[in-house]
Amino acid sequence: MKICIFGAGAIGGYLAHGLAKVNGIELSLIARGPHLAAMRENGLTLETENARDIVTVTATDAPYELGPQDYVFICLKAHQAWESAEWVKPLLGPDTVVITCQNGVPWWYFHSLPGEHDDRRLSSVDSDNRQWDIIRPERAIGCVVYPATELVRPGIVKHVYGNKFALGEPDGSLSERCRKIADVLEWAGFDAPVLEDIRSEIWLKLWGNLCFNPISALTRATLDVVATDPDTRATADLMMQEAERIAIRLGATFRVPRERRINGAARVGPHRTSMLQDLEKGRAMEIDALVTAVQEMGQIADIPTPCIDIVLGLARQLGRTQGLYSSVPKIVTKAA
Repeated sequence: MKICIFGAGAIGGYLAHGLAKVNGIELSLIARGPHLAAMRENGLTLETENARDIVTVTATDAPYELGPQDYVFICLKAHQAWESAEWVKPLLGPDTVVITCQNGVPWWYFHSLPGEHDDRRLSSVDSDNRQWDIIRPERAIGCVVYPATELVRPGIVKHVYGNKFALGEPDGSLSERCRKIADVLEWAGFDAPVLEDIRSEIWLKLWGNLCFNPISALTRATLDVVATDPDTRATADLMMQEAERIAIRLGATFRVPRERRINGAARVGPHRTSMLQDLEKGRAMEIDALVTAVQEMGQIADIPTPCIDIVLGLARQLGRTQGLYSSVPKIVTKAA
């Protein structure tokens, strides 16, 4: 089985470290810059609280060198995945499966969704239908990523907690291709349940990212503060209420109540959300897949989102003033 991990950073590197130890897998990684150079020279290192382990991997910044794969994991942030879609093409054969590991709303969300919105496109996460047309939604398997990892130095990934990668077909089927890759992930040491309703799992994680990420970026507060301060907690709750109405209108369900979801975030402690980390490190802020897409889905579902609209407007302006956000994505001209 040929598996390529496109974007071998924190999550992609963590996946690669496990998959590299599975017999019968021809694994390759797409990376770039110092991280690529370090992996080529010294291998890929995984650090945990109590251990440090190195594996040898095949890594390149030229997908055309690898040819068609059986499975491709896209482990980039949503805006990076959009930018790099053209570079995925050499990896795609007639039966290649693409597993989307982004936070937020995936570009294929409405593919095979029962009802009036089947195959609707989302411009907020897939401007000009770029991924839809290049990758094609028929290839897609959804993946909700739960591990917390960090690329601490080029070639070195730190695993903090979690090993769950929930998988699911857009049409809800328990397909052979989904079961097969789930088995491989289990052999690699990950928890990889195959779900009949991957969209509800997407919403469960998105529910928190939608509000905690932009609020933390705007206030510079850590997750425990956002979830417990009366003002920011109330704002998060209002945003979650709006999102819940949208999700339910579109057929999703929630297996935990809002209060429990917020309290769970508070228990994580003084964690800096990914959007706050990006802001502090001068990296592009992942706003559209986490927030703009929910606003767009509210318009599709005919549900108003006044609180989401306000927080989104403020987060966008923050990103623009820092040079870290543009509503018009920029296409890359070299391999990701």
